Amino acid sequence: MPYQSKKTITSMVTGLLVLAAYCIYAFGRYSSGAIAEGNLKFWAGTMLVFIGIGVVATIILQIIFHIALSIGIAVKDRACDEKEIDMRIEATVIEDEMDKLIELKSSQIGFVLAGVGFVSALILLVLGYSTVVMLNVMFLSYLVGSLMEGAASLYFYGKGVSNG
Repeated sequence: MPYQSKKTITSMVTGLLVLAAYCIYAFGRYSSGAIAEGNLKFWAGTMLVFIGIGVVATIILQIIFHIALSIGIAVKDRACDEKEIDMRIEATVIEDEMDKLIELKSSQIGFVLAGVGFVSALILLVLGYSTVVMLNVMFLSYLVGSLMEGAASLYFYGKGVSNG
């Protein structure tokens, strides 16, 4: 499996963990009655906290991923000297034009999904739903858009991508 696919899977796992944690915490508190109807301060604060958790978790897991990748390459090529191992690690993480094209196409899918979620949230607000529903639709659409961006990236790495 290529480096980019492994990196994408690591990011997707982080995103899924953050999404699951948010849903369990926020909707669990709401369904238990601990949160008053329409408490925007709670929802905004919770979303900000989970955005921070997501950023920190992504950084930590990417560091662990790169350490594990480096150790794996070093163990696999243990007969080589340190300079050759460093060159092999650098060669593994280089992005070429195909990587950039896949990133562009998959990020386009993520942005479309996030945009659809944003417009849907605005429509729900116009239809009379609460601002809490609107905030959650927007927040969840950005998370799902990010996950679908990763899924599209994996798909393009498996299938290939054309410039046309």
